[in-house]
Amino acid sequence: MNDFKTLGLPPHLIQSLEELNIHTPTPIQALTIPYLLEKGNDLIAQAQTGTGKTAAFALPLLTKINPQKPHIQALILSPTRELAKQIGKALFKLTKHSPQKIFAEVLAGGDKIDLQISKLQRPTHIAIATPGRLYDLLKRKAISLDHTRHLILDEADEMLSMGFKDQIKAAIELTRTRKATWLFSATFPPLLRDLVKTCMSPDPKTVKIDQKNVVNRNIDHRYTICPKEDKTDFIDQFLKNQNHHRGLIFTRTKDGADILGKQLTARQHSVGVLQGDLTQLERDKVMRAFKKNRIQFLIATDLAARGIDIPELSFVVHHQLPEQTDYYTHRSGRTARAGKKGLSIVLLDPREKKRLKQLSHTLNIHFGPA
Repeated sequence: MNDFKTLGLPPHLIQSLEELNIHTPTPIQALTIPYLLEKGNDLIAQAQTGTGKTAAFALPLLTKINPQKPHIQALILSPTRELAKQIGKALFKLTKHSPQKIFAEVLAGGDKIDLQISKLQRPTHIAIATPGRLYDLLKRKAISLDHTRHLILDEADEMLSMGFKDQIKAAIELTRTRKATWLFSATFPPLLRDLVKTCMSPDPKTVKIDQKNVVNRNIDHRYTICPKEDKTDFIDQFLKNQNHHRGLIFTRTKDGADILGKQLTARQHSVGVLQGDLTQLERDKVMRAFKKNRIQFLIATDLAARGIDIPELSFVVHHQLPEQTDYYTHRSGRTARAGKKGLSIVLLDPREKKRLKQLSHTLNIHFGPA
């Protein structure tokens, strides 16, 4: 299936896709869209980040919505405010030519909850929410999920790794009358397997893209042996050679991100820092500057970088190996998006050689010397 028409999408959605210059389905879209259009039952879709998962669930979902019914018919849970807003924008663009208006509302932390409550008084067909904000709205009895027919868990592994298990379970419990649950995830850790048993039929439709290759094959994985005291010098020289290319530098700790940010700023690099102690206002300011290319490089901790989706990022630098294997998938997946090539470089402490071999074996990837 090499175009969206053969997948069974209605003409108005195809028209919107063409205006967005999207003509060929990605593998995850080709495998999921026909099933979701025809049957639409429980689905587990596993694919690495940057493979078009949003359109894979958004396009068939829009065909399930009845615009004449003003209540929430679908709930999309997303790990971060940034990703929730991206989904909201995607839905807005895809519904441009819909015969009847479909209304979607983004409900995320960092925005005024009273304003969100006010907006929910209007007809709302799709709610895109972060787990924490949804929980807050439910406690205030400001949102009703009684008519929700579809529950979509996007980046489910990220939501669990961020500690939202209880909030997700609450959403599952309050949408018991739903017709289907669609779960999209880059990885499938044991905690997620346990969650699936509580919210899906015993044998859900399962789709895996590139099963042996969880990490995007368009990423070139490299490493360099680099003692702690030499890492700033290496990054400094690497950034000087990037010309106009942009990228992310990951650190394990908030203090590490702040220190590296000050060191690189002192060396005249255009960097911003994204870490968990920032207020939402500060976080938004950094992300705006990065997205508008006023900052060339972004230093981030793992949790702070959840949901970052900047298509033109050329590289990811790992100041240290992440503590969890899944985090490497999420980190490196920030580059090589939408079919482009990318580079992932690990600054390896001499004592971590064994860990790199384990990572290589687990993820079935080859690390070449940088």
